[in-house]
Amino acid sequence: MPDPTDRPRDLRSRLADGPVLCAEGYLLELERRGYLKAGAFVPEVVLEHPEALAQVHREYARAGSDILEAFTYYGHREKLREIGKEDLLEPLNRQAMRLVADVASEFDDRPLVAGNVANTNQYRPDDADAAARVRAMFAEQAGWAAEEGADVIIGETFYFAGEALLALEVIKELDLPAIVTLALPARGRLLDDVTVEDACARLEDAGADVVGMNCFRGPDTMLEPLGRIVERVTAPVAALPVAYRTTPAHPTYLDLPDPDARVAPPWDQTFPLALEPNLTTRFEVAAFTEQAAELGVRYFGLCCGCSPHLVRAMAEALGRTPPASRYTADTSDRSAFAADPRLVARD
Repeated sequence: MPDPTDRPRDLRSRLADGPVLCAEGYLLELERRGYLKAGAFVPEVVLEHPEALAQVHREYARAGSDILEAFTYYGHREKLREIGKEDLLEPLNRQAMRLVADVASEFDDRPLVAGNVANTNQYRPDDADAAARVRAMFAEQAGWAAEEGADVIIGETFYFAGEALLALEVIKELDLPAIVTLALPARGRLLDDVTVEDACARLEDAGADVVGMNCFRGPDTMLEPLGRIVERVTAPVAALPVAYRTTPAHPTYLDLPDPDARVAPPWDQTFPLALEPNLTTRFEVAAFTEQAAELGVRYFGLCCGCSPHLVRAMAEALGRTPPASRYTADTSDRSAFAADPRLVARD
């Protein structure tokens, strides 16, 4: 077990000093890199290719992430049972924590190490048996994270307010800081018919240290509900959109179209295997960061679609120069950007 006295600056201290940045989005990033199977999306990479996952953690930290999150998303009992590997549940969760702690220790200003629980796809409102099963899954994962020395625990991608509150209850029992973020469906309310700002207020009242939104919505469709949350709560507000160009017609990335596709993707939808044409640019991510900061957001990051260059753009928009900024583009050599007319002449 890690030495509890060997701690970095804690979450509250970092928030008091300025914005905090946390890169998420491991699931799609590892799938793109060829280390995770789309479909079940179980993070077996933790055990099968720990070096690949460690490199993603390392790249996110170099790009400016203040928090490194253990990749235990969909690493819960029901998911592992679905693929017949329930015996790997505890080894996977503990290894994920040890791996992220090892990478964090490589940095002089050590990032915080976060445990993770997330939407289970098992929760049902007014179903006490389902709630008990979900709570037990959260207790397993969060308990192992705490035993492995987590600095904080992140509860994320909840589209039921009730499930988010269950996760928070478990985290607070461990006496660890809790960051809880909600995924707002296209309908504009959570699936138990609660507004996102009301849900965040309930989470704040129940003791969450940071509340807000992650996943589902891209920069353009996350800003408006973020404004409502900032007006409603006093806790630090989190904004971790997906890195895709969602629109008012398609508020979430789950049904984004690609009308210019030459080959139709499976099921005639871009999610989750053909989203690339809808990716945001680093300039759009930077603009979102500035706009969210003006609203009063204090905790930033990216979820699905995240990659290191976008994390760096977010960090630089917050006025930082992380290690990866050494390689931020130099536009002084205009010929490299096709500005030399000899390179683009067409006659």
